[in-house]
Amino acid sequence: MEIEIKLFATLRPYLKGLSREGHLDVPDETTVADIVEILQLPAEQVRLVFVNGRHASREHILNPGDRVGIFPPVGGG
Repeated sequence: MEIEIKLFATLRPYLKGLSREGHLDVPDETTVADIVEILQLPAEQVRLVFVNGRHASREHILNPGDRVGIFPPVGGG
């Protein structure tokens, strides 16, 4: 199944390994945690995850066509 992935801020460079930027083919029953592993994202840098615009846990099972947004911790001042 194909899903759409958006990585933000310091995680954005990890998209460069995808054959079609922003899209990833994954097996059925793939979770958000599986995506973190597939993209080799530093686990401690994954702070917020949204699936189809709604907050999701790392255990969330993805469906075909889902849009996944992953955000790192954000500092400000």
